[in-house]
Amino acid sequence: VPMGVLSCMKYLMFIFNVLVFAGGTCLAGVGIWVAVDPAGFQDIVATKAVLSAGGYLLLAVGIVLALLGFLGCCGALRRSRPLLLV
Repeated sequence: VPMGVLSCMKYLMFIFNVLVFAGGTCLAGVGIWVAVDPAGFQDIVATKAVLSAGGYLLLAVGIVLALLGFLGCCGALRRSRPLLLV
């Protein structure tokens, strides 16, 4: 495999993992917002009483995605197979 292809794959994996990290951070932010101020969120989106449980779910999923994105970025930069397999 040519070296240019491996370098391109490294950067593409890094960019993909940065996007996963950013998405996880945004989900965690929305989860925190819903958990702290559910009344303010209900003004924007008409929802039901399940909102508080949904906020904690968003927070948990966001933290997991942010962690996976961070580990993926580290794995792509270091070419570490175990970090990429996580």
